[in-house]
Amino acid sequence: MIHHTVTFRLNPSVGVDEFLGRARELGALTGVNDFEVLRQVGLKTDFTHALSMRFATQETYDSYNAHPTHVAFVEEVWIPQVADFLELDYVTFND
Repeated sequence: MIHHTVTFRLNPSVGVDEFLGRARELGALTGVNDFEVLRQVGLKTDFTHALSMRFATQETYDSYNAHPTHVAFVEEVWIPQVADFLELDYVTFND
């Protein structure tokens, strides 16, 4: 299981509700599980929101990354509207 997260800060002129509405469309893509839109409440970062989702396999994650809806979101929405971000992908760590 891959837990994919991206935390970010939008450009000041971006409408948060519109951006997050478009982001929520990603949760409907095949292979996406446990999709969440999160709002930052801590004071230790300038990031304001996050997207979180899980993928059962590397193949489903790769398929998501290449999906035309995801690619269009990145090119048309993410790149012009996000000021800064940090992307993290986790798998369960077993000793």
